[in-house]
Amino acid sequence: MIGATRLHLALAALMGFAGVALLAAAAHVTGTQNVQTAGQMLLFHAAAVMAATAARKAGQFADLPARLAVSALVLGAALFAADLARRGFAGTGIFPMAAPTGGWLMLGGWLGLAVAALLPRRAP
Repeated sequence: MIGATRLHLALAALMGFAGVALLAAAAHVTGTQNVQTAGQMLLFHAAAVMAATAARKAGQFADLPARLAVSALVLGAALFAADLARRGFAGTGIFPMAAPTGGWLMLGGWLGLAVAALLPRRAP
């Protein structure tokens, strides 16, 4: 079974891959501002997910709250980017309120990381 650390790192790598691919696509197609934004959001959050996962593994965050926060970042960024990319390429989103829902999940993930940093951590 794949643990949370490896899963989060693998998902972050896939987010980075998708971010680069979307930015490359946006560079070659006109009128794809949404696609560019989707790529940027994935790249920014891929780096954040990797850093937060490494910090959690090193004991710098309370474990469970950090895992939940990182999961919210991954899900939120994926949902937000998927909706924007589909709008950019197909002219319609994946479902109503998908991008705002993803945005709220990302905001929750960032707040969750702040809380996880302040909660008692495991012994080093």
